[in-house]
Amino acid sequence: MGAKTADVQLRVPVGEAGRPVTPAPGPRPRRRDDRRAAWLFLSPALIGFAVFYAYPTIRGIYYSLTDYNLLSPPNFVGGDNYSQLIGDDEFWNALKVTGYYVVTNIVSQTVLALLLATLMHRLTRSVALRALLLVPWLVPNVTVGLLWMWMLDANLGFVNHITDALGLGTTGFLTSPSWAMPSVALINTWAYTGYTALLLYAGMLQVPQYLYESAALDGAGELRMFTRITLPLLRPILALVLVVSLIGSFQIFDTIAVTTKGGPVSSTRVIYYYIYEQAFTSFHMGYASAVAVVLALILGLLTAIQMRLLRASRSDLA
Repeated sequence: MGAKTADVQLRVPVGEAGRPVTPAPGPRPRRRDDRRAAWLFLSPALIGFAVFYAYPTIRGIYYSLTDYNLLSPPNFVGGDNYSQLIGDDEFWNALKVTGYYVVTNIVSQTVLALLLATLMHRLTRSVALRALLLVPWLVPNVTVGLLWMWMLDANLGFVNHITDALGLGTTGFLTSPSWAMPSVALINTWAYTGYTALLLYAGMLQVPQYLYESAALDGAGELRMFTRITLPLLRPILALVLVVSLIGSFQIFDTIAVTTKGGPVSSTRVIYYYIYEQAFTSFHMGYASAVAVVLALILGLLTAIQMRLLRASRSDLA
């Protein structure tokens, strides 16, 4: 049998003028709305934020406008607490002491962390070394404070035994007004440098290796590659580290409470410890809340300036 070929003629509907008629569009498929599911997954975080952050913040601002001693109902006094704060020499001294600690801690911690991160990136990438760097950060701050308080003791401390054996004599690291705050800063530098170094090391791993290879072929040394390649491309991570370090340094409390308790002669009375004393020692809860509100505003302003100067939202890495 022979195959039959059938010519198929497509018929397109035409209008009166002989033009093709476009069929009427049917109903569009409905797009799935995932907003309810998104709000459902976000609800635990939003509830936690509202209960543990937003509500305490609002209550703190309210208490800052009252005279409250925890034993009687709050008495609204308006801006009297803020007026008292302006003329409070102890507040300004606590702010000055905190600023000194913040600068000392951030500079020493960042410089050492950059050095450690660079050595890990350029020389070794040992997992065991990274684990060892993280150990001090995992130790609770109270334990760190107790450990170093015993090690720096003027009579029984291990550090003073070493300095005395070297002929340098003994030093009251935590009892001398000139040594107390640098000692506290170095304690926290020891505790947090490893964690900061790991953050910077993770940022260095994002830098393409061919940049270092090209620079090495052009005769660039390690110092030149660090200043011209590593640091510029590390700016977003470095900005994050500096902002986190700034906020954490202003919030120092536990190390001070364990080692020096604000002494000697208020040389380590930082702003957080001053707030604690006003609230739970003098029972000036309203005034302590006013100091806390001012501290939050200072931190917000310093963070915004820092992010602006470091251009944290931009990266030189394309």
